[in-house]
Amino acid sequence: MQEYLDFLQQNMIMAVVWAALFVALIANFVKSANAAYKEVSAAQVTQMMNHDSALVVDIRSKDDFKRGHITDAVNVLPSDIKAESTPSLENKKSDPIIVVCKTGQTAQESANLLAKSGFEQVYVLKGGLSAWSEANLPLIKGKK
Repeated sequence: MQEYLDFLQQNMIMAVVWAALFVALIANFVKSANAAYKEVSAAQVTQMMNHDSALVVDIRSKDDFKRGHITDAVNVLPSDIKAESTPSLENKKSDPIIVVCKTGQTAQESANLLAKSGFEQVYVLKGGLSAWSEANLPLIKGKK
């Protein structure tokens, strides 16, 4: 036991870094377990769109949306989701909703808000449109 204490005292910075990584890992698992949404891959999104009538909700800015978005996606800003001002989604509460952003990070908050607003099947595209593009899937430009 004394050997461990000596090691920790001699390598305090490394011990603190390892402890912080461990805490971050546990926090990530807890966050994932408590999330009101599920993450899906680009391939799963295409399957859901084709077979389950899933609706893709792109939360990027209007300009980014015009530069390229997934086919049949609707553009809803995160501020509208926070304000629960989503008339284009109101009749879709029981349908699969896939929230998309650039990298998949900012979509998580919007997905949680949609789930709390009564949407039953909320998903986030893992990796966002970056993952979609890496999978060489098409983007529609200039519409909507």
